[in-house]
Amino acid sequence: MDAMEQARRQIEQIDTEMAALFEKRMDAARAVALYKKERGLPIYVPEREKQLIERNSQLIKDDSIRAHYVQFLQHTMNVSKRYQREFIEGTRIAYSGVEGAFANIAAGRIFPEGTLVGFPGFAEAYQAVVTGDCDQAVLPIENSYAGEVSQVMDLMFRGNLYVNAVYTLRVQQNLLALPGAKISDITKVVSHPQALMQCRNYIKSHGFTAEEASNTAVAAAAVASGADIHTAAIASLETAELYGLTVLDHDINESAENATRFAVLSRIQNKSSEASEGRFMLMFTVRNEAGSLAKAIDIIGAYGFNMSALRSRPMGGLAWQYYFFVEAVGSIESPDGQAMLRKLSANCAMLKVVGNYPEPNEL
Repeated sequence: MDAMEQARRQIEQIDTEMAALFEKRMDAARAVALYKKERGLPIYVPEREKQLIERNSQLIKDDSIRAHYVQFLQHTMNVSKRYQREFIEGTRIAYSGVEGAFANIAAGRIFPEGTLVGFPGFAEAYQAVVTGDCDQAVLPIENSYAGEVSQVMDLMFRGNLYVNAVYTLRVQQNLLALPGAKISDITKVVSHPQALMQCRNYIKSHGFTAEEASNTAVAAAAVASGADIHTAAIASLETAELYGLTVLDHDINESAENATRFAVLSRIQNKSSEASEGRFMLMFTVRNEAGSLAKAIDIIGAYGFNMSALRSRPMGGLAWQYYFFVEAVGSIESPDGQAMLRKLSANCAMLKVVGNYPEPNEL
């Protein structure tokens, strides 16, 4: 055995020991969190952290690596604080929009005990989970009327978060205006582009002009903060109550079956093999060869998986290049799922498991 192999084996042994110690440390951190929760004490005590760093850094005898150990220790304490926060404040949930937006409503129903944190866009909400600022993200992936949410699909393709749950929220759009306004007063409506699309026949039949907003709740807030009785927002009933607006008309979206699917994204993949009746998501690219996409689809079917969705999306920066999205029924962690992945890997230029989750529930 040469020096390199000896060093690698030593590292593996140390990592095994560190994993056991990490579990013990997190058990102690949980006990601290419960103590603080009972007494209303803060998670972050700067002076205590400073003392720990000063004390523990002196345990390192090699001056050349002491600064690296301080960074390691600080990271460990940051992980501990996030873990404690789950017990004291609830899980921090990122979503795109403001209070009253459909994403806010979905996140609140999925995580009633969670701390909801709004972000201005999908990318910011996604990145908050990547960096550890939030624990989960609730983002829309598809609307039954307007189709897929392409920005979120692209984030899932390029990013490293996993879909561990999918929920369906029925969307009911309503016409909201300032108190005292009547439908006959309205000449303009403001809302998110998808909401405007979902209500386009209603808008056209009333002769309204349409103006886009970043989301439905922002539109409602803008109407509430103004003094124009001629402008209305298209948004949810919850938003009307939140911003003190009057509901001029209910359920104005064209389809009574209008619904949006929201994905819960996490840094950790669900690897439960028990979700045999659940679903999984894959994203892949194929080689530039005749029949390559057909081969990939045939492989999925050959292992008994029924695809509920197959879509393509252009790859940004690469003209006329596409990635493919598949959602199928079954567990990717089953023996057939693992065998299918091995076969697909040999036939795809790139293959990525995006999620493995129970059958979607309705909120």
